Amino acid sequence: MANDSKNDLASRAAIAAGAAIGSAAIAAALLYVKRRKDKKSRDSHPPATSTAPHYPEATD
Repeated sequence: MANDSKNDLASRAAIAAGAAIGSAAIAAALLYVKRRKDKKSRDSHPPATSTAPHYPEATD
């Protein structure tokens, strides 16, 4: 009967450890995605337009 309570405590500890590791992994993934999204929006170029600025041809 003593073994049952020991195993029960070990299984609860294992579940708690697994939950903590899982939560940390999810949090890290969300931070990574947010950082990539922020970097992508910061580095994006303005959309292309159909009219480009007109520069006269160089004459020598």
